[in-house]
Amino acid sequence: MEQASVVVCGAGIGGLAAAHELAVRRGRRDVVIVDPLPPLSLTSDKSTECYRNWWPGPGSTLVRLMNRSIDRLEELERTSGGRLALNRAGYLYLTGVPATARELERQGREISALGAGALRVHRPGDDERAYPPLRLDGCDPTLDGADLLLDPRRIQRLFPGLAGDAVAALHARRCGWLSAQQLGMELLDRARDAGARLVAGRVVAIEVQRGAVQEVVIETNDGQRQRVRTATVVDAAGPHAAEVAGLAGVELPLTCELHGKVFFDDHLGVVPRELPLTIWCDPIELAWSEEERAGIAADPALAPLLRPLPAGMHFRPEGGRASRWLLLLWTYHLEPVPPVFPPRFDPVYPEVAVRGLARMVPAAAAYLERGMRKPRVDGGYYCKTRENRPLVGPTPVAGFHLFCGLSGYGIMASQGLAELLGGWVAGGELPDDAGEFLLSRYADAAYRARLDALTSGQL
Repeated sequence: MEQASVVVCGAGIGGLAAAHELAVRRGRRDVVIVDPLPPLSLTSDKSTECYRNWWPGPGSTLVRLMNRSIDRLEELERTSGGRLALNRAGYLYLTGVPATARELERQGREISALGAGALRVHRPGDDERAYPPLRLDGCDPTLDGADLLLDPRRIQRLFPGLAGDAVAALHARRCGWLSAQQLGMELLDRARDAGARLVAGRVVAIEVQRGAVQEVVIETNDGQRQRVRTATVVDAAGPHAAEVAGLAGVELPLTCELHGKVFFDDHLGVVPRELPLTIWCDPIELAWSEEERAGIAADPALAPLLRPLPAGMHFRPEGGRASRWLLLLWTYHLEPVPPVFPPRFDPVYPEVAVRGLARMVPAAAAYLERGMRKPRVDGGYYCKTRENRPLVGPTPVAGFHLFCGLSGYGIMASQGLAELLGGWVAGGELPDDAGEFLLSRYADAAYRARLDALTSGQL
């Protein structure tokens, strides 16, 4: 029988972050990572690859977590010689509704007070030099907080091509994107150098005796069975986390949402490349011709497209300055679904996404007239708890730890959450709010009351 100090189930960004933390930072020399697929190939490579510290309250839990995680991402960027290709282009939140503009300011002051950095408000007539210029290349460590532009004319000057009726733009600064694949491989390479190893297979059994983990059974991809003696298992199995937890007799409150992204060739060059990740904060009612409306109304599966679709359409440039590619993302089906691989996407999703883009960048409507070069759709599942906070740390089964429920923020939160996991597994100081991510939080009546009062799906 083999032995391991830790068995990590899953080689997505969560599993690799956990293995790196335990092997490299905590000195566990015999960490075993188990996954039947190549690293990062189930959902981690399907992400938007973005990060932000601009998170709502109540409480500073997520802002603190993301600040610490971004600190570590920046450290990895420096020590890897720029392998992560991390930038700080920011997130740009747009609205055409005055009431939403007021809400952006109210929420911005709240998020700033939680530790995300100063909110700088720019009104008509203010000195335009007070707005820090956009920087796409590299990572400027002086940029944090956010700039709220309440001058529609200045929005147009700074971001030409965006919808002319935008009345407010909030540019959150400690945000941007990176190469998730490069991040994952950097973590894996370092973990391997510290003695970790990757096994191609799946954990099919977890033996628990007297309430504690004793061993796991791995079925390798070549059909062999390996028994591994271990006292510590980390469940980082993404959409399969509930299945793995069930092997240890642990039930997890997780559901999955399908999120797709469209790789879009902007061969007409209608979208400026010098843009942050750009998000439309208002519901969008798509523009259809009368003939199109009649055809859509006759199809029950398409009829919902005639109603306003949820806020949150967003896009960002993909590739360098010479690239023409965009990533378009708009999840208008929010209902939980069982994970199916490979995922199946709405066949009209690319056209719907481009129509949403045209609401934000009117010149993109040219693609609805001239046609699009065949877009590519990819994506994966947000595996999440009801309140959209992760599950990290111990469970009632001694030695069985969670690193799951990472929703759509696994890339950006991976390093901060790995630090928490390391504290739980190997000992060490933990922040006061570490309990906010434990499975045991659901046994707290006060916490359940907070959940019952939720209206936004985000605690």
